[in-house]
Amino acid sequence: MQSWNSPEVPEIEGTGDVPRLHDTASGELLALAGSDGRAGLYVCGITPYDSTHLGHAATYVAFDTLNRAWRDHGLKVTYVQNVTDVDDPLLDRAKETGVEWRDLAEAEIAKFRGDMEALRVIPPDHYVSVVDSIGLIAAAVTEMLRTGSAYVVGDDVYADLSADTLIGSIGHLDDAQMDELFAERGGDPDTPGKRHPRDPLLWRGRRDGEPSWPGGDLGEGRPGWHIECAAIAKDNLGIPFTVQGGGYDLVYPHHEMSTSHLREVTGRQHPAEAFVHTGLVGYQGHKMSKSRGNLVFVSQLAQDGVPADVVRLTLLAQHYRTDWEYTTPQLYAAARRWQRWQDAAHLARDVDETETIAALRAAIADDLDTPRALAVVDAWAGRPRRGRAVIGAVSALLGIEI
Repeated sequence: MQSWNSPEVPEIEGTGDVPRLHDTASGELLALAGSDGRAGLYVCGITPYDSTHLGHAATYVAFDTLNRAWRDHGLKVTYVQNVTDVDDPLLDRAKETGVEWRDLAEAEIAKFRGDMEALRVIPPDHYVSVVDSIGLIAAAVTEMLRTGSAYVVGDDVYADLSADTLIGSIGHLDDAQMDELFAERGGDPDTPGKRHPRDPLLWRGRRDGEPSWPGGDLGEGRPGWHIECAAIAKDNLGIPFTVQGGGYDLVYPHHEMSTSHLREVTGRQHPAEAFVHTGLVGYQGHKMSKSRGNLVFVSQLAQDGVPADVVRLTLLAQHYRTDWEYTTPQLYAAARRWQRWQDAAHLARDVDETETIAALRAAIADDLDTPRALAVVDAWAGRPRRGRAVIGAVSALLGIEI
């Protein structure tokens, strides 16, 4: 599947520090430098039934910052992102609006591409459609049936989580929390015939009026949610890879389940070195969500004349792990900051900025501390003498053009 055009990323003299990021599973800061000069990043993509809101954008800008930091450290990065272009929310929205589900998905994916390109997010090396991955997903489910870590319920296939002794080791939630979140986030705890209420769907057998594909020995059907990311990560990154990433609301059940599936399919206890999650973005007193409708769309801000650099600066002003609430004054503050930086850039001269760039790199390497990184650039912009080299560093490391 086509992604989007890559922004120009200037080269900076020297190399950046090894990024240290908070790992959800261990609760510790880990120095993440991949292995053999390579790093693998998997970030869960969109279900394309609505446009990109600031919650999405905050996640993808955060992992874009990690991608840029890794590249600045000299690593070869392989970045994979999926598109859940067939799933119940998409099919439900298509039915509500009277739009054919494929057309709805294509239109929203096109908007997402445009938003990511405008925000100067480096595109994934592999941008993978679930519809295009049915064969490899079905093969993974078949393998789980063969090893006894999955079972059949009618026309469907479920994972047997009792086969995985490490289940729960990412989020460290108790049973009551897992029960609640499983039911809230797409699970089906009351389905008759399941061995445990939280066992997740791997393959949904063909239903009348729903899209389906050949699944070999599984019969016609379509994938469950969690197995798609497991299969796509395995196929495009190999196991183990460096970071599994996404919003904090994916910790459970999605990342817990998809990692469990990877353990069963590959035999590797730790398929990802670290699990990195972004905080949730609120608006009007609640988490920004499609179900509530309290969304601020990137495309709408662009239509209102807000430069993409200002949107990106608004996001970078928050630490990626912090839950925060968007307000219009934050956007105004980002616009003023961007203007100050531009004014400073126009007057920049050939002044040594080794220490400034080192401070910028150090802030980003310290758990992607972008608020601190912005303060470094603020200090540069406020000095009477400032060097041009910072302009390229701001572009390369923060994705901001000044």
